Amino acid sequence: MMDKVKTNPLKNGIAAVRKDQHIFRLVLMLIAWMLFLAITRFGRFYSLLNFQTMAAQFPEFGIMALGVMVAMITGGIDLSMVGMANLTSILMAYLLLALTGDDGGLPAYAIPLVFVLGLGIGAGLGLFNGVLVTKFHIPPILATLGSGEFFIGICMAITGGAAVSRFSRTYARTINNRILGDMIPVQLLIFIIVAVVIWFFLTKTVFGTKLYMLGTSPKAARFSGLNTNKLLLKTYLTSGMCAGLAGLVMMANYNSARADYGGVYTLQSILIVILGGVNPLGGKGKISGVILAVVLLQMLQTGINRFPAISSYYIFLLWGGVLILVMVLNFFTERNDGLRFKKLVTTKF
Repeated sequence: MMDKVKTNPLKNGIAAVRKDQHIFRLVLMLIAWMLFLAITRFGRFYSLLNFQTMAAQFPEFGIMALGVMVAMITGGIDLSMVGMANLTSILMAYLLLALTGDDGGLPAYAIPLVFVLGLGIGAGLGLFNGVLVTKFHIPPILATLGSGEFFIGICMAITGGAAVSRFSRTYARTINNRILGDMIPVQLLIFIIVAVVIWFFLTKTVFGTKLYMLGTSPKAARFSGLNTNKLLLKTYLTSGMCAGLAGLVMMANYNSARADYGGVYTLQSILIVILGGVNPLGGKGKISGVILAVVLLQMLQTGINRFPAISSYYIFLLWGGVLILVMVLNFFTERNDGLRFKKLVTTKF
């Protein structure tokens, strides 16, 4: 009987959630918000179309958040995600314009080419950030803040502030399509693929182990023989690829590209990563928490929009308030963990 209890997947899962305070907190918030919406706005929120719409919307900033998470695990940060995403989408929008035929169609190779080049551009922009951090020893927060503004400036210079559109709608229709019996949005599939790839690299490879080691103690990582510069270059390259892919998803959702798209995603990405339990100082964080935080933020945003009397401007107030609240809660959580550890060591030794 005891063996059955120990191997019960449901009980083990619940125990794991309760053990991880960040995940437990997110689950409680999500359940509470969904119950509130079930009581107040059931008919307007709980519909298949609404959930499909949310699943198509959050990959834009969700993929960016995954890139920020990778950078934050090393003890850094990437504030240039929106700039990289918009620059990638603008360049690819011009490519689609060039490839759009007189009949409004695209050649078969156009969309795969856009994704390959978009990932390459994102990787190059992320590598630029990595060089600033490793070769010029600029703190990541300043390096990526400056590069983000620089990338947006390039976007403005290229487009004059106007949107790049009028390319073939085939691209938007393809990415905005649904699969598996018209149920699953393609954007959600892209997000899942990115999340699985990052999860694999963080948990199943030496690269992930080194990232956590670097974030936990950069000095110890250097003394252990790790090439920290090379590791950081790979980190920001990965972050750039996530930004480039997010830009391609945005371009499909808006059927255009512009320098100021996704302006709020920087704050949202940071909020998601911290809400998901990633330590801003590095060395700690799980992708499961970040994914859960992405879902929670999308639920909050969509739910608030179901109350016409509440202005959408209050969403920014909510984001900022939640970010401050989570930081304060994390402070007390880590402080209590530290006190318990100190008490345990004192008792035993």
